[in-house]
Amino acid sequence: MDAPVEAGPVVAPRQQRDRVIPLRKSDIIDGLVAEGRFDEGEQEKFTQLARMLGAILHFEYAAELDRLRETYFYFDPEVDPREFGLAKDLSEPYRQLSDEFIRILTDANFVEVSHEEITKAFAERARVRVKIKAPIEDYRDVRMFRRGSHMETIEIPAWFGLRKRPLEVKVYDDVVLMVATKPDDMSSDETRKALSSARSGGQKVRSGAVLFKYFRHIARADLKALFPNVRVVRSLLDHLMLGVPAILGGVPILIKLASTLTVLFLVAGFYLGLSGTMQDRDMEQALAALSGILALGAFLLRQWGNFHRQSLIHQKQVTDNVYYRNVNNNAGIFTYLIGEAEDQDWKEVLLAYYGLLIEAGPVTRDVLDARIEALLARVIGVTADFDVDHALSRLRQFDLVIETDGSLTAVPLADALRRLDRAWKGLLGTATT
Repeated sequence: MDAPVEAGPVVAPRQQRDRVIPLRKSDIIDGLVAEGRFDEGEQEKFTQLARMLGAILHFEYAAELDRLRETYFYFDPEVDPREFGLAKDLSEPYRQLSDEFIRILTDANFVEVSHEEITKAFAERARVRVKIKAPIEDYRDVRMFRRGSHMETIEIPAWFGLRKRPLEVKVYDDVVLMVATKPDDMSSDETRKALSSARSGGQKVRSGAVLFKYFRHIARADLKALFPNVRVVRSLLDHLMLGVPAILGGVPILIKLASTLTVLFLVAGFYLGLSGTMQDRDMEQALAALSGILALGAFLLRQWGNFHRQSLIHQKQVTDNVYYRNVNNNAGIFTYLIGEAEDQDWKEVLLAYYGLLIEAGPVTRDVLDARIEALLARVIGVTADFDVDHALSRLRQFDLVIETDGSLTAVPLADALRRLDRAWKGLLGTATT
């Protein structure tokens, strides 16, 4: 190989979180080739290796997509359970679905949101300005996964809405929610009633179903709003804002009504023949009492309308925040996640192989990890926590790395192409047999 060329101007790395590498494949190849480590012939071989690696991974992940869809058939809320038999034991298929789905998310560089992180998120100032309650106990399993994050500055009301002040919040780039409803043998009467109510409202939810939801750009404090069947709960401030005006407006009406209510009964008794006399003044007071009753009824109706109007406003805030950030649901997200897993896998393997290939001699795992992270920042402008262990396991699978006493060396390009070609033909042979 030729000696490396003079490095160009340093690219300021953009902020990147977790292990995700947010670049196109062409950007990766162009950036590595532009570093100048290869001559013209080696550039062609390296590009060919990248294409062969992509073809092999695409073939493997296509098979995983088929397995995922096959297993999900039993838990798809759109599928009538009578199609596969109500008495079928789904414990093992559920475990397979859960394990496969989580493995795909891991390959796509998602990480599970821990209970501690969710608890911390619930305590933060949310972008959804309402108090909500998520009945997690009604479900068999609820798990949440995230990938990537950044900080955003939002404006929140202050001084009872008269002013606004900026607040910096953490926003997750991608969030995936997995929710499993309880089977009939695990569901309580309350849970079955809730699910039945959901079905009557047009939602395709049944006992034993598994729901997948994929969101983008969700503030960490709003994670609770993503849970299924989330309910808006009025805070103490909401009750005070509705209750205090009701008391202040209703008390004068009640006082006025109490002073004339006796006369109203007296007039009613006269017309019913229960009392013998009635004066003109009594009729005037009775009409005043009747007007007071009508005013009280109108006041109660107005307060009831305000109560429901506030509920709708709160529910709209939750709906707007979730609806416009929901990308896909259920089986629809499988293709996207498989594609993301394949994409991230390809980038990690290619970068690990390139990192070993340009080294003058054998290196350790830790050195390789540090070199690739520095390479990403220097050449491509990305700061990432490189998953070196996963990349090395793939290199071992394709027989592209030589290990000696803990030291790692890349298989030469020409030999690597032959080994990938052998692996590709092996896959095609397996597919045709």
